[in-house]
Amino acid sequence: MESHSTTTIVDIPEKNEGETRTPFSTLQTVSLIATCTMAMWVNSSNNTSVSISLPAIGEDLDIEETQLQWLVSAYALSSGCLFPMFGRLADLYGRKLVFMAGSTWLAIFTLACGFAKDEITLDVLRGMQGIGVAAALPASMGILAHAFPPGKIRSIAFSSFAAGAPLGAFTGMALGAVLTQLSNPSWRSNFYLSTGLTVLYMVIGFWAIPKDEPSTELDKRVDWLGAFLVTASLTLIIFVLSDGEVAPNKWATSYIIALLIIGVIILGLFLLWQWYLERVQRNPNAPYSALTPPPIMKLSLWARGNGKFAAIMIIVMFTFCSFLGWNFWTQLYYQNYQGYTPVGTMIRLFPMFITGIICNFIIAVIIARVSVVWILASGTLITACAAIFFAEIDPDATYWAYGFPSAIFSVVGADFVFAAGSIFVARIVEPHEQSLSGALFQTMYQIGTALGVTVSTIVFNRVVAQDSLNMGIVVDIANSNAPREALLNGYKAAEWTAFAFGAIGALLAVLFFWNVGIVGDKDAPEGTKPVSTPQSASTVAVDRDVEKAIQEIPRIATSPTPSESTH
Repeated sequence: MESHSTTTIVDIPEKNEGETRTPFSTLQTVSLIATCTMAMWVNSSNNTSVSISLPAIGEDLDIEETQLQWLVSAYALSSGCLFPMFGRLADLYGRKLVFMAGSTWLAIFTLACGFAKDEITLDVLRGMQGIGVAAALPASMGILAHAFPPGKIRSIAFSSFAAGAPLGAFTGMALGAVLTQLSNPSWRSNFYLSTGLTVLYMVIGFWAIPKDEPSTELDKRVDWLGAFLVTASLTLIIFVLSDGEVAPNKWATSYIIALLIIGVIILGLFLLWQWYLERVQRNPNAPYSALTPPPIMKLSLWARGNGKFAAIMIIVMFTFCSFLGWNFWTQLYYQNYQGYTPVGTMIRLFPMFITGIICNFIIAVIIARVSVVWILASGTLITACAAIFFAEIDPDATYWAYGFPSAIFSVVGADFVFAAGSIFVARIVEPHEQSLSGALFQTMYQIGTALGVTVSTIVFNRVVAQDSLNMGIVVDIANSNAPREALLNGYKAAEWTAFAFGAIGALLAVLFFWNVGIVGDKDAPEGTKPVSTPQSASTVAVDRDVEKAIQEIPRIATSPTPSESTH
């Protein structure tokens, strides 16, 4: 009979880094996990506290509604573009060093945001905030992956870290609503509170995070050209996506077209440069040259796990396109269309917080028992379904019919995908790539934030303009004279866009992870032995060039089970 095969995840041995680990006390373990989780918590709350305060900020600083998205996008833009560089620096020069430096930077510019007096200043300061996040978060993931070997504690650590995103999203929204509405500084109080929380986790982390150890890499040079190219390309592309709809002639504006072309060309040059550097580094006979440092991002990294590394990154992006797109438009619907106060909006989204806590416990239990495809696909699809409720909402219906179930569903994907995805990534990369892989993970999360808001904003504006025109009204750039029916249709269309993002993510999870199996371990020894099939045995012979050999070892190997082989 035809034999079937199962897929086994293969851990990359920890080599020298793992050998120097010393056991942590319970207090230090809890404090370490709490520090990294708080970093993610603050990052997420920095988005939602601003989102729920957008109407108040717009009124205070006289910002048009169509320009408000920049207060969200600027943060995601700067952090998303710089994650790869800081991830590489953390792996090379010390994760604790980069974490503390980035958090210090974040605290300084978060405080400065609270004193902004105009739109441009606040936009710039939000971008500067993102630089601190770009340093702190990749280092956090590297710290957790290095501190805890594969096993139950690592699963708990990454589940907690992942929970920081949705829980931070809710608490940022909840406290942001209360502070914006009830405190004298209004929306500025959000930045003051965030500064204090950043300083708090820095103090805890200074004690809890272990001292940095030397990198296992012999060549510690930094690919500064690659860092410049990837930062420039992502900056231009995301700027075009964010500004194309509000430019003087929209997408036909000359500078929008020019910047998009330039951004794509620079991105192509970056990929070509990384391919060349990796090829040089893997050639044992290549002469040493100061002009060819190790690449900031090996292109082969995206092929790890038979391409599943790339797949999980794209799934993360679509999941957060859906979740944060839903979050952005739901808040605007409640405040701008229904006329609720920030506190009233927060109360209606409160079930997110409860669901987030429950999901945190669920993922910690099921990650070592349930196949990852079910975790990824179900989580992403449930988040997508949250958008359907608002895409079909009846403004006159009770909250319990649409708003409540939507809030319950919204956070599931963010929790499930972030936890399962980060554990999967930590298992298929090498020790000196942990922060870089975490950086790429965070890059896709932040790009998803910007892309989800940007694309749904385009859809919203187009639908409102067209429906208003059908009613005989030409709307202004701020949609301030649009009929309520047209606005409602715009909100619904934006939510359908969020649903589409989530549905695509769920489909990709099924297509790429249907045969992966369980990625969490109840209790796994450090450096699980690689598994290979007869078909792949010839490809894993050890080469004298260790780097090349590691690259050629399959991260996911297929092998027939004993019971199946006997049939």
